[in-house]
Amino acid sequence: MIVMTAAELQGFLAQEFAQVAEDFLVERADGAGVCLRLRVQDKHLRPGGTVSGPAIFALADVAMYLAILSRIGPVALAVTTSCSVDFMRKPAAGVDMLAEARVLKLGRSLAVGDVMLFSKGMAEPVARAGLTYSIPPAR
Repeated sequence: MIVMTAAELQGFLAQEFAQVAEDFLVERADGAGVCLRLRVQDKHLRPGGTVSGPAIFALADVAMYLAILSRIGPVALAVTTSCSVDFMRKPAAGVDMLAEARVLKLGRSLAVGDVMLFSKGMAEPVARAGLTYSIPPAR
């Protein structure tokens, strides 16, 4: 069940993470998960003009964080405890990236999910990430 819409997630990101919020656009939040766009800029590129690994990691991490929050509400202190990224192919140069995040298991203290990452316009994924998050106890 979704408790935060795409607009609410975008607002949360702007309020709690203003330093990076403009880099991301929440395109969708529904029962299937969250689709998050990285607005690729020069600061996200590595030599050769391709999107850098750290930028891809950030996209996966933020997408999973928002997918979890879409289910549990605005819990700012949910944190990544594990992340594994498989880089499968070179992203398109200077093109926005999309992350399709889905929550696989949502428990009281841990959430597990995966993220497929694409260059906009490419059918095949650029990377895949598996993430685990720690959810703080309710107060």
